[in-house]
Amino acid sequence: MSAFVHRHASVCVFLLVLILWEAACRLLHVPEYILPAPSQIWLAAGELGPARWFEHLSATLEAALAGYVVAIALALPLAVGITRSPLLSRIVMPWLVVIQSTPIVAVAPIIVVTLGAGTLPRVVITTMIAFFPLVVSTALGLASVPPELVELSRSLRATTARQYWQIRMPYAVPYVFSALKVSITLAVVGAVVAEFVAAEKGLGYLILYTTSSFKVPVAFAALTLLVLSSLALYGLVQLAHRRLFPWSQGRHA
Repeated sequence: MSAFVHRHASVCVFLLVLILWEAACRLLHVPEYILPAPSQIWLAAGELGPARWFEHLSATLEAALAGYVVAIALALPLAVGITRSPLLSRIVMPWLVVIQSTPIVAVAPIIVVTLGAGTLPRVVITTMIAFFPLVVSTALGLASVPPELVELSRSLRATTARQYWQIRMPYAVPYVFSALKVSITLAVVGAVVAEFVAAEKGLGYLILYTTSSFKVPVAFAALTLLVLSSLALYGLVQLAHRRLFPWSQGRHA
């Protein structure tokens, strides 16, 4: 029994929190518009219907994954350019820090006004949030190669492309996947922020709409689905890392 509890400690703690949450709401008679019990959240989720949940979930994942893919497509080549050119690094890095330091919640309405309501502004907002960790971590990984290996490749007259492909990229793989795991969760955050500003469907829109209508159990159900989706995407990236590059496990602190 103790071995089972030790192996599944996180699940046991989660179940204990749910039980205490349910008991506290029932014993203290907490109104559902302040803090709904888990049973009330479950019932509210069932009332909305699977079709509606799928509609909102697919809208959020569409924006999150599109922005995530765009962020990868922009970040990886830029990280290579930064490590190759000190001049480019001095030009680009301050702008990246400025973009990252700007609160996206403040910029999101401006982006929506500029680009109009639709999928494009949500993808742009998601890309802006997921972009920075990918660039910084990939550039750090590409620069982490021992100098003696770089000098050896130059003495063997290896081309720059071959040096990056066979030496720098393998060293950067753990860094890249660490950034990919962080960025996929940030992409979901970006999609929700965009839905708060301008959207007609999506989990973020559903949370905003239901809280304004005091349908708090539905908002908690949407939040739960949002967390589960983010965890699932994180797990998929982690699984891809384990299956595609098993030799790189554990190299990155």
